[in-house]
Amino acid sequence: MDTIIMGAGHAGLALSHCLTEKRIDHVVLERGRVGERWFSERWPGLRLLSPNSMTRLPGLGRLSEPDGFMRASDFAGLLDRYGHGFGAPVQTGCEVLSVTRVEGHFLVQTTTGDFSTRAVVVATGACDQPAVPAWAHGLPGSIRQISARDYTGPDTLDEGGVLVVGASASGVQLAGEIHASGRPVTIAVGRHVRAPRRYRGRDFVDWLDRTGFLYEPRDPAISNKRLQGLPSFQLTGSEDGKEVGLDRLSAQGVTIAGRALGVSSGKVRFAGSLRETVDEAEARLHRLLSMIDQFISEMGFLAPQSPEAWLRPAVLGDGPSQTDLQAAGIRTVVWATGFRRAYPWLRLPVLSSQGEILHAGGVTPEPGLFALGLPFMRHRSSAFIYGAGRDAEAIAEAVATHLSNSKRIAA
Repeated sequence: MDTIIMGAGHAGLALSHCLTEKRIDHVVLERGRVGERWFSERWPGLRLLSPNSMTRLPGLGRLSEPDGFMRASDFAGLLDRYGHGFGAPVQTGCEVLSVTRVEGHFLVQTTTGDFSTRAVVVATGACDQPAVPAWAHGLPGSIRQISARDYTGPDTLDEGGVLVVGASASGVQLAGEIHASGRPVTIAVGRHVRAPRRYRGRDFVDWLDRTGFLYEPRDPAISNKRLQGLPSFQLTGSEDGKEVGLDRLSAQGVTIAGRALGVSSGKVRFAGSLRETVDEAEARLHRLLSMIDQFISEMGFLAPQSPEAWLRPAVLGDGPSQTDLQAAGIRTVVWATGFRRAYPWLRLPVLSSQGEILHAGGVTPEPGLFALGLPFMRHRSSAFIYGAGRDAEAIAEAVATHLSNSKRIAA
């Protein structure tokens, strides 16, 4: 086999399409079903954070209802149809056990057999393992802990209150949904960026696309650790323009606390900097709104003003300094603290001390080994659906070059 792609999500299938066009022999290995994580690791009520108009993959035509927001399970079905549409050579139910280098080629051992290949592309996704802080082990044993990946709905939670840790897109959505079920909710707020669903007559993400913000190339001077620690948007997929935010959660009765710092004797401590955190989030948003306004002015677009987007959320004070879980009736902690990546099967010298793949634009130090779909891999939206296609085209070209060079060396 010339090339093995690991993962049949949007990134792996985008690359498969590009390799198919180049007539490069390859196979896509998937541990479960096509788009497995969208089926089994997303809660039922989740919709994509970007409108259908932003669901772009190589060879995929425009979707109907461009302003709509697709459910996670529907997107998984779309991926399956997309792959079938160009005959993607996907092998499902095939879990990778190890990847090693043997005499000039890669040996990929799987649960269904072994493959010998000259190129490997790791496209297993950015959302692999929940990034739960170490102090979670100090929570009382009576507290149930689940991650956003494992959450399936408020009805599956234990009776009692809930502490949601993290206030980016997943955190604010979960806090609102769980509170609507009748449970008291506290949300611990860390770094984030408030974002209006619509601004000046268009979806906010659409403006970020039009201005080129989403495709700004990665600055090589900025470390992976810093880039991956950048805050993400408070957005929710909503066809009625519904927005989420700390002010709306507070008005509904959700307790807003600062960043969760740790736990001692059943009491969770919070940073006393909620006001500062909100101010920083507003400053980030205002910079983006100013960029969009400048773009509209320069292009001469007629777009209505949206003064409400500039208003600071009415979140007063710095929140509680700590919460006694038992006294507050909190029985569940939901971790909405993002994800990390783990590659226990990748037995090659390409991992950093933090366990991340070392690469430059998806090209690793190991000749023939590539990555795709990682955060800030080549640009701001490398890990997003609408950014995968551009990166897939570049990686397909790199794979083709490597295969051509390896043939000449062998000759």
